Amino acid sequence: MRLEDITDPQQLKRLTPRELDRLAGQIRRKMVDVVAKTGGHLAPSLGVVELTLALHSVFNSPVDKIIWDVGHQSYAHKIITGRLQSFSSLRQYGGLSGFPKRGVSVHDAFGTGHSSTSISAALGMALARDLRGEKNQVVAVIGDGAMTGGMAFEALNHAGHLGTHLIIILNDNEMSIANNVGALSSYLSRIRTDPMYYKGKEEIENMLKRLPAIGPRVIKLIDRIKDSLKYLVVPGMIFEELGFTYLGPIDGHHIGNMMSVFERAKWIKGPVLVHVVTKKGKGYQPAEANPDSFHGIGPFEAGTGAVNSSKGPPSYTEVFGHSLVKLAEKDERIVGITAAMPDGTGLKYLAKSFPERFFDVGIAEQHAVTMAAGLAANGYRPVVAIYSTFLQRGYDQVIHDVCLQKLPVILALDRAGLVGEDGETHHGLFDLAFLRIIPNLTIMVPKDELELSQMLTTAFTVEGPVAIRYPRGKGIGRCLEKAYERLPLGKSEILRWGNDLAIIGVGPIVYEGMKAAELLADKGIECAVINARFVKPLDEETLIQFAKRGKKIVTLEEHVVTGGFGSAVLEMLHRHQINDCRIINIGLPDEFAKHGKSDLLREKYGLTFTAIEERVLKQFYPRTSLGKYPVEK
Repeated sequence: MRLEDITDPQQLKRLTPRELDRLAGQIRRKMVDVVAKTGGHLAPSLGVVELTLALHSVFNSPVDKIIWDVGHQSYAHKIITGRLQSFSSLRQYGGLSGFPKRGVSVHDAFGTGHSSTSISAALGMALARDLRGEKNQVVAVIGDGAMTGGMAFEALNHAGHLGTHLIIILNDNEMSIANNVGALSSYLSRIRTDPMYYKGKEEIENMLKRLPAIGPRVIKLIDRIKDSLKYLVVPGMIFEELGFTYLGPIDGHHIGNMMSVFERAKWIKGPVLVHVVTKKGKGYQPAEANPDSFHGIGPFEAGTGAVNSSKGPPSYTEVFGHSLVKLAEKDERIVGITAAMPDGTGLKYLAKSFPERFFDVGIAEQHAVTMAAGLAANGYRPVVAIYSTFLQRGYDQVIHDVCLQKLPVILALDRAGLVGEDGETHHGLFDLAFLRIIPNLTIMVPKDELELSQMLTTAFTVEGPVAIRYPRGKGIGRCLEKAYERLPLGKSEILRWGNDLAIIGVGPIVYEGMKAAELLADKGIECAVINARFVKPLDEETLIQFAKRGKKIVTLEEHVVTGGFGSAVLEMLHRHQINDCRIINIGLPDEFAKHGKSDLLREKYGLTFTAIEERVLKQFYPRTSLGKYPVEK
């Protein structure tokens, strides 16, 4: 069957394993062709093509629920559930999301994007099924490092305690759990998954219990012998101890074997964990050879795997990483911590220069933050480099373990603002709102890569916690000669003087404010432009001065307006009883921003200099009946 003929996963049930293998090849070619143009999470999805086909051949989606942890391994799932035609629009604005979304397809049982959530969601769905007296299957597919997240083990612990039937597919792509231990393990797994084994086991136990006195002791002896044998020859005993039936390891690229095990797993009472071994990047040689680089990748040359690199200034991530190394050379107390993203956060440079002062905790943001607090409490200066969206997962630890104790931990928040094609689950649009309410925390936002380096330098002089938020992508090309100069704490930077209104911003959007001010000047409106630099503490003296001067303020931020920098300015002015100042807050609206190229999203949400000018004119300077602005001569 041709891939183009697959419009519903039910069609897979009519295919043989050999036909499914041929279909897997077509799916991989489609993935590579599309992701080469759009970018995306290629290697994880290439590794689970056969697993996806086996799942949809055995289970009855959407009646049976299949939940993809993280969701970046769901491309094959999307293709065979009626989204082949739209797959070429992957991660493009208005096109197909790179992650499962409940509102898009009935086959997307649960929306994902962050790690380690699938088992909890699956357990909830299984409990709902049981409460309704229904019989459908619930399957969670987790792997690619997601099992390092503490939430996954919390869910395993609870599921084992409840004994609720659900199936967890552990996709081991050689990043987490040990290799196959051989034929004996497979043999024992086959026996233990056979329904006749369980029926016979129950009958023997019932018979032994009826025997006087000796019955219970014999059962305990058999259990001890069985458990001892399992400890010697069966991997995955941690799952058995948690209350799961463990099956595997099995070859995640052998469709027939997986189908057989999945069919048997349906009959097992209680929770089941199936350990499937796959190869990340399977079927595309460049991705197999370098799975980390093809985990999340931009556009590339499909024939060779060569990335379409663009020349230009270094990225904010690179500037952060190199600056940290320079500072660490002078201060042996500096250490770096990442939650499974040394490349993405730029900590790979510290890892190379000072491996003993670099710690990768896995996908464990809560642990990362509190471990940093422990290091700080014992005299070190830890830097937790983390994407803005993922800091949400360690929020209590930021409050309770870091800020409450005023420990000098630096939170380096990469990917703050709009991040582009990964969309709602990955934009960093809430950090200012949830961080600025925390006592003892200093918050800095650089307008460019030079200020990022200066702010990192300054952060190490603060005797308390500091958060620095900076965007994805390249800088603007600033000279870094003064990269290690300290900034005056809590002081803004006046970039342009003007008496009619003040444009006050944080982050690179300040440059859009500068361009808007130039356009407004052509219309006779003189704008001051202020780079606030600090969200906390605010430079109240300077902001009050300009609020009183022009009685008009525009705040700029690449963050939701609700609770963000603009809200901080409003609160400050109200606290000082400056109530006659007209204010426009420009930022993201109270919604989850869509996926698409960042520049396009900035246009959509009115974050460009032309949109800023238009907003100012509309609200502050409406045209007169003569078609002129009031300030025009």
